[in-house]
Amino acid sequence: MAAALLANTLYSIGFVLEKRALSSLPEVSIRQPARLLRLVLGSPLWIGGSLALFAGFGAQLIVYRTLPIAAAQGIFVSGLVLLVLLSARLLGEETTGRERYALGAILAALLMVVLSLDERADTVSQAAPYPLILLVCVPSLAAGVWLYGSAERRARHRHRMPTTGVEYGVAVGLLYGVSSLAIKGVSSYLTSSGLGGAVVDLLRSPYPYLLLFTGAFGLVMSQAALQRCRASLIVPVCTTVTCLFTAVLGTLSFGEALPHDPLRLSLRLAGTALAVSVLLSMPKHDQSAAQPTVGAKELTPP
Repeated sequence: MAAALLANTLYSIGFVLEKRALSSLPEVSIRQPARLLRLVLGSPLWIGGSLALFAGFGAQLIVYRTLPIAAAQGIFVSGLVLLVLLSARLLGEETTGRERYALGAILAALLMVVLSLDERADTVSQAAPYPLILLVCVPSLAAGVWLYGSAERRARHRHRMPTTGVEYGVAVGLLYGVSSLAIKGVSSYLTSSGLGGAVVDLLRSPYPYLLLFTGAFGLVMSQAALQRCRASLIVPVCTTVTCLFTAVLGTLSFGEALPHDPLRLSLRLAGTALAVSVLLSMPKHDQSAAQPTVGAKELTPP
């Protein structure tokens, strides 16, 4: 539990620091990854945010060694509250009424998932068949890259409305969901004895290569999206997709059984369905950014 709360804090701080650093940098694009890396690596603030995220990754490894996947996701998503508070305080980002209701519904949905847990019955699995992991992860990676590319093509239209970043958040969330499953797989090789053999076995598994792919593509995609959109919206969407992806597909892939109690099973299924429906109904365009300023209204002839 302490490691999960620490991971939440580190991830929230890391995203906010990166967003603040990106706000002062020239526009970055996934079509110029070398330039993007050169710009962000030249920002001490961005490097500080990245170190916080990397430390959060280490805490996440500890969590997956001791908690079931679904339970871990329920705790991780509580970090959204801290993220929104930090975004408002340090970035000056304000959410609209509709977005606040949506975030509240997402938190309620994931609370239902947490309430469906039973520590007496839930087990922590440490292994999954490699073909099943690849069957889950490869199409998800392809879907994430395709969705991001579609959002980029629409963003280049001359008369487009400002985007909220929901599509970007879903796309990056799919990549981070795969990364989360890979972290879960890596954690199963963290043993106290036989380190050499554990490393060899790990390199024979698909997990380090999934982490390498999601790390490289996720870094470029997330930074470009984070610069264009509000962290207080895109990060919660990304986190929700990641948590749902990991809780549902990770539970099935690693063989952690669903609740047998009808009430707990209903809570888990209803919470998952509510979160997905809220994501689908969230606004795709940023209406607040599209509104003219007061000064512009005063200069407009009657």
